[in-house]
Amino acid sequence: MQRINAAPLSLRAKPVASPACSLVTPRSVLPRRRIFRPQRAPRRLGGVLAALGLTGLAVLLIAVGLPADLLGSAPREQAWSASPGEVRVVDGETLRLGDRILRLAGLMAPQRGESCRDRSGAALDCGAASAAALARLVAGQPVSCRVQGRDRYGRGLGQCEAGGMDVNAALVAAGFALAEASVLRPTEVAARQSGRGLWAGGGALPEAWRGRD
Repeated sequence: MQRINAAPLSLRAKPVASPACSLVTPRSVLPRRRIFRPQRAPRRLGGVLAALGLTGLAVLLIAVGLPADLLGSAPREQAWSASPGEVRVVDGETLRLGDRILRLAGLMAPQRGESCRDRSGAALDCGAASAAALARLVAGQPVSCRVQGRDRYGRGLGQCEAGGMDVNAALVAAGFALAEASVLRPTEVAARQSGRGLWAGGGALPEAWRGRD
């Protein structure tokens, strides 16, 4: 008889995977996480905030004393006045009224030190002559001015009266200032034709006065 070799039986049991561990939980069963995102502000709210910001900026600019016409509004007229003892002549177009400096509006006088010549041909300080003429107009008189705006040097621009006389027009009429404002041009023409002040014939005019029609 042939001998049959039987394989030895193993008494050690193989591990069997637990059905509970082999199951895969579908994603649909897992609880979803809620993601919180900040809500966008409505566009209308952004426009309102921008308008409020611009308004605040405009108020701030006015508060710090910037020129009024920077925001498109006209400068407010002011009244300046000074007693005779407070009036000082700075040059042919500028007055000191107490602690304030004012330039006569609508005219232009020669600067101090500018040279011209009189009828005899002698050298003349045209600016000093204009300043002396202005000093004669305001001497011993209280001065009152209507001031509106300032020039590039910070001087107030004003129309002034002294003893009831229009100082701006009187200085042009005397021949010691040119008219910048159209309302004073006829006054300048009359002074030039009459040969008054620096328009006196035979002399050399200030440079800015030459060729005036």
